[in-house]
Amino acid sequence: MPPVIEVRNLHKRYGNNVAVDDVSFTVQEGEIFGILGPNGAGKTTTVECVEGLRAPDRGEIDVLGLDPRRDHTELTRRLGVQLQEGQIQERLEVAEALELYSSFYPRPADWRGLMDGLGLAGKARTRYAKLSGGQKQRLSIALALVGSPQVAILDELTTGLDPQARRDTWDLIEGVRSRGVTIVLVTHFMEEAERLCDRVALIDAGRVVTVDTPAGLAGRARVGQRIRFRPSRQLDDELLTSLPEVSGVTRQGETVVVSGNGDALNAVTAVLARHRIVAERLRVEQASLEDAFVELTGKRPGATTS
Repeated sequence: MPPVIEVRNLHKRYGNNVAVDDVSFTVQEGEIFGILGPNGAGKTTTVECVEGLRAPDRGEIDVLGLDPRRDHTELTRRLGVQLQEGQIQERLEVAEALELYSSFYPRPADWRGLMDGLGLAGKARTRYAKLSGGQKQRLSIALALVGSPQVAILDELTTGLDPQARRDTWDLIEGVRSRGVTIVLVTHFMEEAERLCDRVALIDAGRVVTVDTPAGLAGRARVGQRIRFRPSRQLDDELLTSLPEVSGVTRQGETVVVSGNGDALNAVTAVLARHRIVAERLRVEQASLEDAFVELTGKRPGATTS
C-alpha cells in the first residue's frame, strides 16, 4: 500500500533561522505516527506544512494523493486538524461548536454521536470557557473528527493536562484509530509516544534524527538496565563501579541508581550479598524511549532547541 503521507526533503526558513532542514518521512494507512522532539525542534512547522497552513521553501509533500497547497480545499475535507485553544470562541457551547463545524463538510460525521462517544453529552449546553482542560481536549478531538477525516493531525494534544486527564485522552486517541483514522501525533512526552505510536520520527534542530518503532529506538540506548535500590547500610560506590557489567552509578538521595548491561542485575545482587548489604525497594528498569531520546539528541525531553 502506498503511504497516506509522504514528505520529501522539506525545508522551511524564517529569516536566518532554519526551522525545518531536509525533513523526510512517510506515514502508512491506519498507524499512529509520532513526531517527537524537544520544544522548538521544528515539529509544529513540519505539520503545518503538511496541513497546507504554511508553504515550504522547498521539498515535496503528498497527503492522500494531494498537494497541501495546490489542493488545499479538497484536502481540508479529508484531513482532521486539532484546533488550538485560542481558535475556539469561548462563548460557543459544545453542541453549537460541533453543529457549526459539521456544517463545513459535505459528508460530516454524526456530531451528536461524537459528542456522546467522547463523553461530552452532559456538557452539550456548556460554554467552551467553562470546560475543564480534559473536556476541552475531548471537544478538540471531536472537532478534528466531525468531518469524517481519513487522517487526523494532533499537535501537543495533552500539554497542560494532569496525569489522569492525559491518560483519558490517550484512551480517546486509541479509540479514534479504531475508527480507521490514520493519526499523526506531535508530542514531546516520551510516555505518550511509547504508549500510542506505532512508529516515531525523532526530530532535533529541524532535522530527522531517525525513524523507528518506540521499542526499536529504546533498543539503541546503551543503557541496558537501570537498577534502583536503597542499601541497608553504607555502600562504597567502588564496589559497583568495579564490576564489568556496570557502566555507571549515581545517587538520588538515599537511592542508588546503577546503569549497566543485561547482566548487571545478577552482578550487583551478588556483590551486595557477599558484603551482607540488602537492596531495599529494589526496582529494575529496562532502557526506555527517553534514554534513546537523550542519547540521540543530547537533550532532556522538555528542553528547548535554540
